[in-house]
Amino acid sequence: MKSAAVVNFAPEPESVELREIDRPSIGPEDVLLEVANVGVCGSDLHQWTANHSWPVNYPVVLGHEFGGHIAEIGSAVQGWKEGDRVVSETAAIIDQKNPMTRRGLYNLDPSRKGFGYGVDGAMTKYVRVPARILHAVPDALPFEHACLTEPCCVAYNAVVRNARIEPGDRVIVLGPGTIGILCAAMARLCGAEVALVGLESDRRRLEIAQEHYGCESIVGDASDWARRRDGLGCDGVIDAAGASATLKIAIDVVRPAGWISKVGWGPQPLGFNLDPLVQKNVTLQGSFSHNWPIWERVLALLTSGQLNVQPIIGGVWPIDQWHEAFEKMHQGEVVKSVLKPS
Repeated sequence: MKSAAVVNFAPEPESVELREIDRPSIGPEDVLLEVANVGVCGSDLHQWTANHSWPVNYPVVLGHEFGGHIAEIGSAVQGWKEGDRVVSETAAIIDQKNPMTRRGLYNLDPSRKGFGYGVDGAMTKYVRVPARILHAVPDALPFEHACLTEPCCVAYNAVVRNARIEPGDRVIVLGPGTIGILCAAMARLCGAEVALVGLESDRRRLEIAQEHYGCESIVGDASDWARRRDGLGCDGVIDAAGASATLKIAIDVVRPAGWISKVGWGPQPLGFNLDPLVQKNVTLQGSFSHNWPIWERVLALLTSGQLNVQPIIGGVWPIDQWHEAFEKMHQGEVVKSVLKPS
């Protein structure tokens, strides 16, 4: 049995196409997941345009934001049954003996490989998933929303785990992509006043964040907003932009003894002096991926409605219209594209 799949087949730009692939076979500790919906991530776009900074095992099926029904169970799998509604984490391969894995921080295992670049992902009908990274999806949560649990977990980790927000803080989020908007929404849930900062071309995304998540939207310079309270700068900055240069902006606008949580990837060299970071005694914290307890918290937020991802979903496209879904997101016409493989 073959199914259509969105495959990244080479490192050159636009080396992505629809191919027919075989139904995956599973091991004793795996399940075969029939994909209901899969989100298009900025990293999928980066592999499509070939401006990514991570190794890719070509050819590979794209897609790591997904949910669906269990279609088949491995012989050693317990606690799950065929038909269960689930979402999957992204850590497809980890070293169980690695010290980080033993601490529960398997997202930081250097040998970790994820869906969509290390192993085949979910932009197809069936995907093989280790049972250890499955989470149950309540009936009340539609898969169009549940498939975005992963980017919400990225935001939760950057804002809740790797920052130190207190109610009443003033926080700037740089970069109004999916992660930036979700980080802004998370910061609002933590009780912060939030300004989301972008470029002229980001106006539509900024409007969505302001209208639906209660953020102030700023095009260009956020210095005045940062210093409005007492002249010293904002309490914290979440750098969710895909460019290294935004770190300089973060250092400029944060107050002495403030913090910066950097979640956005930027392969460019910095090219500026970090002395102001030292002089202001600012904490700079990297934030990568997520782990089991974060997924459980985020699913609870999504199911309760405290976090609503509907405003960022720009549409749902069948798998054979993947190119349009990628283009609309790449051009900034929509914040998040979602695919429906079957």
